[in-house]
Amino acid sequence: MSATAHSAAFFDLDRTLMSGSSGFFWARAAARAGMISRRRLALDAWENVKFRLRGSTDASTDRVMTRVGAMLEGRAARDFQRLGPQVLAGVLPRLYPQMLDIAWSHQDAGRRVYIVTAATQDTAAMIAHVLGFDGGLGTPLEEDADGHYTGRLSGPFAYREGKPKLMRALAASNGIDLSESYAYSDSESDLPMLRAVGHPVAVNPDGPLARVAREEGWEVLRFDRLGGRLKMLGGLAGATLLGAAGATARRKVGAKR
Repeated sequence: MSATAHSAAFFDLDRTLMSGSSGFFWARAAARAGMISRRRLALDAWENVKFRLRGSTDASTDRVMTRVGAMLEGRAARDFQRLGPQVLAGVLPRLYPQMLDIAWSHQDAGRRVYIVTAATQDTAAMIAHVLGFDGGLGTPLEEDADGHYTGRLSGPFAYREGKPKLMRALAASNGIDLSESYAYSDSESDLPMLRAVGHPVAVNPDGPLARVAREEGWEVLRFDRLGGRLKMLGGLAGATLLGAAGATARRKVGAKR
């Protein structure tokens, strides 16, 4: 991994650097602080399971952003920033050691290393700082003069085309040559990010990204066995539910006889 003078490496966060979604740990911390309901947390937990199995979709991402914007509007930014330690307590054990080794190898070779995520800019910067990365690019939330969230964004939503937009701005201000740089992601939604650099790498790719990587000869890294385990558990849970439903139906039929 010898570096050219001004190359960098960009890492998606959810399902690339870590297993699952960082957003779930924000939701869990917010629920503990009474900012969201337990019902909402349960729904977020289910969304996290689906995300770990299938990855993101445009529709689910848009729904999350709409809901988060409504939840944040009028709240003090510092109240959410104080949830950071709880979020880190959930995220750090779920980081892939293999990906950290790759990221740090890039740094050792002279490249700057950045997280690029649809999560908030505060989340991206916090995790990047803890990991010793050079910075983080996330979705910037607008604050008013009193330090309260407005529910709007103050810059690009770091999703699909928003990621390379942030990367190009960073490259222009820091003299980074994207054609000599690397990008790592798990999802088809990050094809714009991957195609913005000279060295795209698919990490535990979803089906559509795996096909593109195969067709274009991209490097593919696979080491996540969680999806398979979750699918197996999901099948067992489904069988259990079907069995329970069948038993209930038999009891009802028996009662009518």
